[in-house]
Amino acid sequence: MSQYEDAVGRYFTAWNATDDEARAAAVAAAWTEDGSYTDPLAEVSGHVDLTAAIGGVQQQFPGFEFRVVGAVDGHHDTARFSWELVSVADGSAPVAGSDVITLASDGRIAGVFGFLDRVPSA
Repeated sequence: MSQYEDAVGRYFTAWNATDDEARAAAVAAAWTEDGSYTDPLAEVSGHVDLTAAIGGVQQQFPGFEFRVVGAVDGHHDTARFSWELVSVADGSAPVAGSDVITLASDGRIAGVFGFLDRVPSA
């Protein structure tokens, strides 16, 4: 597994951890202490705020999990990948996007820039 796939694997472990303690531990394993996440709806940094933001998304979409779509592509300290938020019950995926991550020297994520490709209508 490449360093990029490993980092993305830890990223999805954090996004899919439903237990508060497990989520906090997964965020710490995936991101540096001052790591950040930015998308059109959120801008957070640090483990506490990252953990809270992920928990908020899980509250909004109970019974869903994030899954990578296609291959992870990377070079130097940067990787990109696409994902979907999938219902465990019926396989529907109302939300999809693409993220670009920057890795720190220890392999954890320093920053994420997320793009929403598909979102539910209001």
